[in-house]
Amino acid sequence: MDKELIIRSSSNHVDFALLKDGKLIELQKDEDSNDFSVGDVFIAKTRKAVPGLNAAFVNVGYEKDAFLHYHDLGPKLPSLLKFTKSVSTGKLNDFSLKNFPFEKDIDKNGSIANVIKSNQSLLVQIVKEPISTKGPRISSELSIAGRYIVLVPFSDRISISQKIESKEEKERLKRLVKSITPKGFGVIIRTVAEGKKVAELDKDLQNLIGRWTAMCKKLHKAQHPSKVLGEMNKASSILRDIFNDSFTGIHVDDEALYMQIKDYVQLIAPKKESIVKLYQSNVPIFEKFGVERQIKTSFGKTVSMAKGAYLVIEHTEALHVVDVNSGNRSNKANSQEDTALEVNLIAATEMARQLRLRDMGGIIVVDFIDLNTAEHRKKLFNHLRDEMKDDRAKHKILPPSKFGLIQITRQRVRPEMNIKTREDNPDGINGVEVEAPINIVPKIKHDMEQLFKKDYTKVTLNTHPFIAAFLTKGFPSIRSKWFFEHKKWVKILPRDAYTYLEYHFFDKDDKQIK
Repeated sequence: MDKELIIRSSSNHVDFALLKDGKLIELQKDEDSNDFSVGDVFIAKTRKAVPGLNAAFVNVGYEKDAFLHYHDLGPKLPSLLKFTKSVSTGKLNDFSLKNFPFEKDIDKNGSIANVIKSNQSLLVQIVKEPISTKGPRISSELSIAGRYIVLVPFSDRISISQKIESKEEKERLKRLVKSITPKGFGVIIRTVAEGKKVAELDKDLQNLIGRWTAMCKKLHKAQHPSKVLGEMNKASSILRDIFNDSFTGIHVDDEALYMQIKDYVQLIAPKKESIVKLYQSNVPIFEKFGVERQIKTSFGKTVSMAKGAYLVIEHTEALHVVDVNSGNRSNKANSQEDTALEVNLIAATEMARQLRLRDMGGIIVVDFIDLNTAEHRKKLFNHLRDEMKDDRAKHKILPPSKFGLIQITRQRVRPEMNIKTREDNPDGINGVEVEAPINIVPKIKHDMEQLFKKDYTKVTLNTHPFIAAFLTKGFPSIRSKWFFEHKKWVKILPRDAYTYLEYHFFDKDDKQIK
């Protein structure tokens, strides 16, 4: 299994495409305007507690107040409040917590009105970004994520990832981490820590403690609200969470970002530093690696799969509904039941990919083709569960119902990735959208003729693949007719990233003319 990370940089955002054996499985965007990312820590003030919701609304600087539920306060809230107040006023300069006396834990089933007051200064962390009309979801149980461990202030617990299966390895890691963890801090051991030596774990721990100390220094005289600890940049955080030995390439089209990523990979996996490569070509990076074409074909309402089968994905206010269709595939299976199972297994693999790709969250109901035998239903359920093992979002899958429905819940902490695949009708009919308008061709011809009048000796036309195919296919093709008419040959390059109505001419030096 090969994994590649393709990174495309532009002036105001960076796109990250994760490929598994050449197939797009994850797409993320890092925008400069996003000031409320998961993991960011703010010093903020509570607006008011709402006993009916057992929650408080907190001003973190977003247009809508952040939502803080009682269960997200954490048992050590009184200790956190006391620490924050002492540091903010300058009374406490030791941020190590080893000599800090902890307060009594709050009641697990208590009321928010008893522990939170209006206009109270509080350290909070973003756990869910603003989505739709809702403000951020926050927690006052802070954690700082590293490569191998997660540091949890005001705790004494050593937890370990359930994905590490070896009991001996769990015991070894717990013993090592317990010996290096300072008093006042708890630690969560991540899956990638498996097999690592104490020196690597300690290096990661010291880095996290350094970030905690830097955050605490900002608290003194800090404005309310303000960000006191930002999550590391998107490129580094993605690599921190998903990077492993199966990665075969990281391709970046921006030199500054390339150096930054190379330094980070050198830090976390020195032997893999050589897989980070700077992409330098006139062909856009997403085009070169086939990402753009996969984006166009993966985000529509209908998603095509192997052997003619397809999915229909619809989003309602309450949930996502997915229908599995066998399409016009030729039936080479022995029976209808075998055909249904084969299509369902293909659909389950694609469904797991679509959930990650679009970052779909909430309730997802998938209507698979009915299976009559319990053995086949179990096989489908196990296959879907195995396909979703690599999904980092918390999720739960229920076995198929009698109607062939599988229900999935999946945590969403960021707005869903939504890419428009249809465009307004070029004829100007309001409210009507089309997939492939071809009536752009006369306009292309007119512009091309104007360039020929200006004596351009070599002209290259970059346009959408559908338009490029329309101009070059057949005999004689439209391009051939242009040649017979003007005695000049036009080179045509398809560009997956272009919209149907977009085209550009370039001269012999690859400089854009129009």
